[in-house]
Amino acid sequence: MFANRLSALSRNLMTSAVRRGADGGVPGGNLPFQIKNRFRLSAVFIVFFGSGLALPFVLVRHQLLKK
Repeated sequence: MFANRLSALSRNLMTSAVRRGADGGVPGGNLPFQIKNRFRLSAVFIVFFGSGLALPFVLVRHQLLKK
């Protein structure tokens, strides 16, 4: 009973947000980057996640080379 009421409330909230003009339901309209170009998107993801993965290794190397 409570779950049905909660799901109906959330469904009505989402549809009213689209009706008010929150990006008009355009896929990717609320993202801070463009998803039209697959190759640019792939490069941005590789740089973003690659830098986060490489950071600990760079910091360890810096500490080992420091005198």
